[in-house]
Amino acid sequence: MEWLNYHHLLYFWTVMREGSLTAASTRLSLAPSTVSAQLTRLEETMGGKLFKRVGRNLEPTDLGRLVFRYADEIFSLGREMMDTVRGRPQAGPLSLKVGVVDVLPKYIVRRLLEPALQLPDKARLVCLEDKEDALLAELAMHRLDVVLSDSPLRSGLSVKAYSHLLGECGITFFAVQKIAESLQADFPRSLHGAPMLLPMEMTALRGALDIWFASLGIRPTIAGEFDDSALIKVFGQEGDGIFVAPTVIEQEVVRQHQVQVIGRTQAVKERYYAISVERIIKHPAVSAIFEAARHNLFVLKEMNGDIQPE
Repeated sequence: MEWLNYHHLLYFWTVMREGSLTAASTRLSLAPSTVSAQLTRLEETMGGKLFKRVGRNLEPTDLGRLVFRYADEIFSLGREMMDTVRGRPQAGPLSLKVGVVDVLPKYIVRRLLEPALQLPDKARLVCLEDKEDALLAELAMHRLDVVLSDSPLRSGLSVKAYSHLLGECGITFFAVQKIAESLQADFPRSLHGAPMLLPMEMTALRGALDIWFASLGIRPTIAGEFDDSALIKVFGQEGDGIFVAPTVIEQEVVRQHQVQVIGRTQAVKERYYAISVERIIKHPAVSAIFEAARHNLFVLKEMNGDIQPE
């Protein structure tokens, strides 16, 4: 059996990631001629060319792209193994670097992260809020431990990561008292023509709401569209329209924003995911978040259909 020389594979993998032989040589602290010679040895092992020259640049061949996919998996698993067997550094507190997709309700984020702050060795929390693509790029470079999102990892992305479902829940419709009291009795039909404050198109929640409205023949008046869930609530609190939030944070929304519940539905689900480079979650703080979400936060009594407030 012919054994693979993993040093040669590492040099190839680094060239692919850095984009050039010169950059890879600098990263590896080796002469370009040394790296080039090792790539030739790897090509001999693989039985074909891994690169082709296009102008002054090196481009991977089909074989090169295939080998890179395997190499990426091999070295990703290697890093994961070392992280696992070494555990966290003994010096200094446990840190948790979290990316939060900007459409997530802030109350949900706080509830999701709370278990990490209650560990015996309290985690030092670092939160970064941004668009999903920007956060996934940070995750791919291991600058984040986990990304919290309302949708799973999309297919076709170059990021090697895994989506872990934390849980799901229905949604509640809120408005100030004057609006809410006029709409509660005939919910959800009463939403037809009513002023709605909605998340932006292309978000998971907006898509689910549009489908639900269409299925019931309801056409609300769109009073505003927002890419910030906190801003929606501010406008709703001022009486500018109806807004929705996850049912699991209903009490917090009512108390904080002085609004009333119009009604609830389980037909529209909010889903929350932890996206991690780990196939099996091993970071103790991320594991605490996952377990608490699955067994506490999103464990609700099943409700069918559309429900008016009690």
